[in-house]
Amino acid sequence: MKRFELERRAFLCASGAITASAVLGGVTRFANADEVPLLGQGEFKYRPVPGWGVLDAQTPVKNCSAMVTDAQGRIYLLTDHTSNNIIIYDQNGRLIAKWGDRFPGAHGLEIVREGDREVLFITDLSLHRVFKTTLEGEILMELTYPKSTGKYAAEAEYRPSWTLHLPDGDFFVLDGYGKDYIMRYDRDGKLLHYFGGPEGGIDHWGPHGGVIDTRGPGEPEMIIAMSDQQSIKRLTLDGKLIEEIQLPGSNPRMIQIVGEHLFVPHLADNWPQDRNSRGYVSVLDRNYRIVSNIGAAAPVYIDGKLQPMHEQGGLFQHPHDLVVASDGGIYIPQFASGNTYPIKLVRA
Repeated sequence: MKRFELERRAFLCASGAITASAVLGGVTRFANADEVPLLGQGEFKYRPVPGWGVLDAQTPVKNCSAMVTDAQGRIYLLTDHTSNNIIIYDQNGRLIAKWGDRFPGAHGLEIVREGDREVLFITDLSLHRVFKTTLEGEILMELTYPKSTGKYAAEAEYRPSWTLHLPDGDFFVLDGYGKDYIMRYDRDGKLLHYFGGPEGGIDHWGPHGGVIDTRGPGEPEMIIAMSDQQSIKRLTLDGKLIEEIQLPGSNPRMIQIVGEHLFVPHLADNWPQDRNSRGYVSVLDRNYRIVSNIGAAAPVYIDGKLQPMHEQGGLFQHPHDLVVASDGGIYIPQFASGNTYPIKLVRA
């Protein structure tokens, strides 16, 4: 058992979160349901499902970066382990299928409906590319670095973190680990426009993930998780700033809209200054006010200003993405977390 798992178990026992447990594959298994800690506040309280998705040595993971669900409710996990870049689960955590041996820097994952089929978009930090594939892994499109912008001297400067998608098939690529530009492509992969970067007000280590908000009123807008900048930016689709929401003590990596709420995974509460600091998940209302911190202390606002937030409870290491599925469960993959499988939370 690795040192961090022993320390995590000791912390949970000392805090009263568990009393009798065993550890299997990096996931705490509790003696009974009453011992599973309750996380979050208000209407958004959850419990982890012990042992969800833990597989055997034939299906290893490395960094678990992203998850999506398809129309049938199957859950797709993206990992940069080249024995199986994509692992497909049912909602009970059982293995359905796996594929992929060519994405060593697998990072961002999105699922998009195109007519009568669904496709995946995968970003790869090591290959400096974006791939579009079938659900079974056939590559349909491969995008290299946007040389025509004149912003990149070499392919190595381009490290795309995620893609964001419009209903008409256009999509955006966030260069969140490279030079912080945001590129817009049509559905066939033709570069249409780009913006951001330092001259466009996008700070380095900022545009990591996000979502297109079509809830209205008005035109769709882009909501960007600004990672190390500890904020969320609202932008027009041509890159003009609408609003920046400060989230002190956070590190937002991705965003999912569920009804009138946003679900946001934070890598850690003091990253990158303290790489041993741990993360959590926030739920924000329509006005971008946090109403629950899952795995962190309750949000505190003083005179309308959010105070620095702090992880609490020790369940998570480094949440990197999440998906709220049709069963209401939250599925959370973790990055740089000791090759651990995802965590499932269920509403309390």
